Amino acid sequence: MRKGIIIVLLVAAFFTVNAQKRYISRVWVADNGNGTYKNPVIHADYSDPDAIRVGDDYYLVSSSFNHIPGLPLLHSKDLVNWTIIGHALKRQPPFEHFSKVQHGNGVWAPSIRYHKNEFYIYYPDPDFGIYMIKAKNIAGDWSEPVLVEGGKGLIDPCPLWDDDGKAYLVHAYAGSRAGIKSILVVKKMNAEGTKTLDEGVMVYDGHDADPTIEGPKIYKRNGWYYIFAPAGGVSTGWQLVLRSKNIYGPYERRVVMDQGPTTINGPHQGAWVDTKTGENWFIHFQDKGAYGRVVHLQPMKWVNGWPVIGEDKEDKGKGEPVLQYKKPNVGKVYPVETPPDSDEFDDNKIGPQWQWQANSKPYWAFPSNGKLRLFSYPVPDSSKNYWDTPNLLLQKFPAEEFMATAKLSFQPRSEGEKAGVIVFGSDYAYLSLTKKKDGNYISFSTCRNADKGEMETVQDGEKMANTDIYFRVIVLKGGVCEFRYSIDGVDYRSMGEKLIAKPGRWVGAKLGLFCTRTVTTNDSGFADIDWFRMEPVH
Repeated sequence: MRKGIIIVLLVAAFFTVNAQKRYISRVWVADNGNGTYKNPVIHADYSDPDAIRVGDDYYLVSSSFNHIPGLPLLHSKDLVNWTIIGHALKRQPPFEHFSKVQHGNGVWAPSIRYHKNEFYIYYPDPDFGIYMIKAKNIAGDWSEPVLVEGGKGLIDPCPLWDDDGKAYLVHAYAGSRAGIKSILVVKKMNAEGTKTLDEGVMVYDGHDADPTIEGPKIYKRNGWYYIFAPAGGVSTGWQLVLRSKNIYGPYERRVVMDQGPTTINGPHQGAWVDTKTGENWFIHFQDKGAYGRVVHLQPMKWVNGWPVIGEDKEDKGKGEPVLQYKKPNVGKVYPVETPPDSDEFDDNKIGPQWQWQANSKPYWAFPSNGKLRLFSYPVPDSSKNYWDTPNLLLQKFPAEEFMATAKLSFQPRSEGEKAGVIVFGSDYAYLSLTKKKDGNYISFSTCRNADKGEMETVQDGEKMANTDIYFRVIVLKGGVCEFRYSIDGVDYRSMGEKLIAKPGRWVGAKLGLFCTRTVTTNDSGFADIDWFRMEPVH
């Protein structure tokens, strides 16, 4: 009897702990709570998503470009409620190259597969080649990247292990590096998937009907090879599917989803997944400018050997995206959950929503006694603004409208040290405290065309008598950002002009924290971040 009671208590404790770990955003929840969901299922910049089902679990990976940690990994039980479980890439090779900010470079569209009880991720770096990493456990440890094929312009790889054990890789080319685009090739790999074995066969040329075809994902179903691929451009294109009885073709072509009369522009590039109950679904992105490429979920069905994605209202074999739909039937109802956005900094590691702009130094930030301590780090000597500053700790916009507030304490050592909250993109703006000769001053800084080397403009504010301050950013529809600060956390004063958030290079605008300095010394001041909270706009 006593053993039974103990077991019950342990089980209850287990579920209590797990319930406490579940996060629900206050600014965007896709689960409507009535058996339906709304798109986007993730209103954040997880571009070029690929996903798989392993048993009862779904896993998603996306592009991360120059941001570290890279290759974010998300998990779901029902394709609607997602959370971040970690990153597969802790540092990006070549390590020295990516110790400097490399906007728009690095990890482009990856693919994830499960083969012989191991997880594989293939990701392209358009300047260095196609890499592979693998792990027995999705949460890691992931292997060091293996260069499957070196070269410029090789992008968007996806593997297939065929029924006979032979391994293949399909990929596209980036015109900016290779001088050719809009074609897909299939190459043989060794059985381990660590090396391509030939120069490949071009299986599709999209120049005439499907310009800028890229991002291929290859599957095999009922003896047919299917290549799902986006075409027509990021913000304006359509979802294409090719099929053939031979992996090298010839391939038949069909458009299986486009925007139609909906407001969901360029619906394409993603992953086909199924459920144990026999349903089929498609995960893809929508380019929303400053908000990045947000993640949508579409119903999918097979009709006469072809997939139809979205709602096919006219029964033409081509669907259009849905904004609201019945949730997938996965055989069970799971609790509401979202990727984290707020952070109380109570854990012993930095939250998974945060990323640096480059391979990080281990001493940029430390969790400490329920706070995050950011040590000041010199801005690069060549920098005209923050565009090339690596130690910006940023996260994705989590919704169309939200309010972000941070409480921090600034403890500088040297003149020129600065800490604050920033909205970052090709245009950016921030509120900060800056150490001057006679004390700490609040200021508002903005930079237009930061990517083109333009200088910041600075509006100086009052001298601060104490070290604690609250910084707030209100983001409204259209990416309109307002900046405010408070001494007591109750009364907030507006400062500076409104910023219209702009995307970075291939990524949406980001929001976050920084602590920098302009001098080189043998010690550093710091900012203690007590908390960072995302809330609805009041």
